[in-house]
Amino acid sequence: MILGGAQENTLLTCEGLHARGHEVTLVTGPALGPEGQLLTRARAGGYRVVELDLMRREVRPLRDWRCLRRLRRLLAELDVDVVHAHSSKAGILGRQAAWSLRRRGGRPKIVHTVHGLAFDEYQPWWRRGLYIRLERRAATQSDALISVADAMTAQALAAGVGRADQYTTVYSGIQVDAFLRRPAEADDFRRSLALPRGAVLVTQVSRLAPMKGHEFLLAAAQRLAASGRPAGGPPPAPVHFCLVGDGTLRLWIEAEVRRRGLVDRFHLTGLLPPERMPAVFHAADLVVHASLREGLARTIPQAMLAGRPVVSFDIGGAREVVDSATGVLLPPRDVAGLAEAIRTLADSPALRDSLGAAGRERCRTMFDHNRMVDQIERVYRRLLEGLTRASAPAQRG
Repeated sequence: MILGGAQENTLLTCEGLHARGHEVTLVTGPALGPEGQLLTRARAGGYRVVELDLMRREVRPLRDWRCLRRLRRLLAELDVDVVHAHSSKAGILGRQAAWSLRRRGGRPKIVHTVHGLAFDEYQPWWRRGLYIRLERRAATQSDALISVADAMTAQALAAGVGRADQYTTVYSGIQVDAFLRRPAEADDFRRSLALPRGAVLVTQVSRLAPMKGHEFLLAAAQRLAASGRPAGGPPPAPVHFCLVGDGTLRLWIEAEVRRRGLVDRFHLTGLLPPERMPAVFHAADLVVHASLREGLARTIPQAMLAGRPVVSFDIGGAREVVDSATGVLLPPRDVAGLAEAIRTLADSPALRDSLGAAGRERCRTMFDHNRMVDQIERVYRRLLEGLTRASAPAQRG
């Protein structure tokens, strides 16, 4: 339960199901790392939380085997109706544990949410092949697969993971009301950055980690800084960049900012709690998401709910919300296009307002967390109704 999109999705699901009267148990590994954590909020949610120290992100065969055994015992003790797994590694372990119970006469229906696929084109061939085989096997142990975007379903099926009739798209829920209103803290946050008069603020919210695309944003920023004043025209609005988050690449990013001569243009806030995100997005003028691998980054709809246009690489489910009506969609790694899109939006407040308003209307219902929980609950009920019919005694005529 580190601070991340899949974890926020899981937390809102647990809270929503608990509020609907279901008996919910969240099983998670320890919240380790610089990204921040949601475990404190989970423990205050009124449902049971079990923290397994053995459940870690890194692949360690012996520890993972011990974790699997512990999960089997725990699920047997809980006597659950549904096991809903999230994330790649926990998804494989959780489904295997539930499947083992089924083989021994247990009853759990098995659901897995695909937040993002463990395999991608940037991996060595042997690792990609291994992950695909593992996901194919886990899909055979799943009664239903939930995707956070249609793109995830298409990519999984193209790799032979699961069958089309197993998949349901359920967009990852957000507490939309918090983002629709502009909080007073937005002005405070913007003032804290000490921006020059007339500056346009470009924000990216993500872990400072590989594959999140900070190198492309840095390169685009350097292009913008070198472009100068257009011939015969007024000086362009100064563009500043705000990186919100923390992670393993922070020191590298800080060094790159200095090397590229961008110290006066970049603002690194470090880790901020989730409740400050509405203020962060409302303080921005536009939002960039330059990641190379995502399911559907929740920062995109969060920015849109705040009425901000988004510039994103065309990866995962980004195109399901970002288009010419709501922002700019670019080929991955397109630094020149990224710089041009930022410059165009920076110079046109009217265009920013138009795109932002369209994005807000698109996401208002699409990403409501109550709708997400309703859809997930329907998946559970559909599976359990089938189980009830199969186990019911034959009716006598």
